[in-house]
Amino acid sequence: MSSASPSPLIGRLKLGLFLNGIIILAEFIGGWWTDSLGLMSDAGHNLVDQASLVLAFYAHLLASRPATEYRTFGYHRVGTVAAFVNGLILLLTGLGIGLVACYRLFSPVDVPGFWIMGIAGISALANIGVALLLRHGAQDDINIRGAFLHMVMDAWMSVGVILAGLGIALFHWSFLDPLISLILVVVILRGSWPLFQDSLNILLESTPPHLQTSRIVDTLQAIPGVKKVHDLHIWAVEPRIIMLTCHVLVDSTLVHEKDELMKPIQSTLTSTFGIHHMTIQLETECDEEHALHCNLNHLTQNPSTHPVSPHAHHH
Repeated sequence: MSSASPSPLIGRLKLGLFLNGIIILAEFIGGWWTDSLGLMSDAGHNLVDQASLVLAFYAHLLASRPATEYRTFGYHRVGTVAAFVNGLILLLTGLGIGLVACYRLFSPVDVPGFWIMGIAGISALANIGVALLLRHGAQDDINIRGAFLHMVMDAWMSVGVILAGLGIALFHWSFLDPLISLILVVVILRGSWPLFQDSLNILLESTPPHLQTSRIVDTLQAIPGVKKVHDLHIWAVEPRIIMLTCHVLVDSTLVHEKDELMKPIQSTLTSTFGIHHMTIQLETECDEEHALHCNLNHLTQNPSTHPVSPHAHHH
């Protein structure tokens, strides 16, 4: 039964992707036809939402894509690569629109206000419709909740474009079009930068931001019988799959059988740091202890700079 339960949500996500895609296309074409930067900026912001919808949809398909002989991690990073590409495109789009909007503030262009209101109004209604499709799934799934909030926020941004169109139509305030565009550019950049940064960190195999390498080393070395931790590597295959590998130098004077340390080490990593995928190599001597990839003294040589805080993140 568990395998069949996600299907209604996947259907809603597909419909949401389709409707939001139509919104983006309509606003880009409408913005191009009416020469409205506001509409094109709103389409760019909708593109941020489309990226979040794609990632939410992909996350629900992960379980059905098993690992293969050549992709032992499966296809988990496809979503991360897509997020990186989306984030980069959105950043470049936002910067481009921002430059044109700054130019138009000093050289206003007449745009048809009522047409802008009509197209933005359709966009707002469509965004509300997609948000309603996702509302039920947002109660139990944080990924869907993020997409839902994106759609609600975009509906409000479309209302802003409608008001700008009203001001242009009634009072011929042409400066409102580039002004609302600049506001939308800020929203686009704020929404796309974390997407770009987080996906880049995963692709570079950086330590996940909620984990502190020095604290992990100090915590493991505080376990009785652990003499030293070295050759430590922490990375994420995708945000929900954290991997850790390390070598642990065992104090043979305290521990007669080094394998006895495996269980407390695994328990500590799981309960304190939320790491479930790990490879631990226990050893009583290390010939490469001072090698660059092994030596972690630069992290732990001054304990006062890396205190083990009781309020540190717990996952």
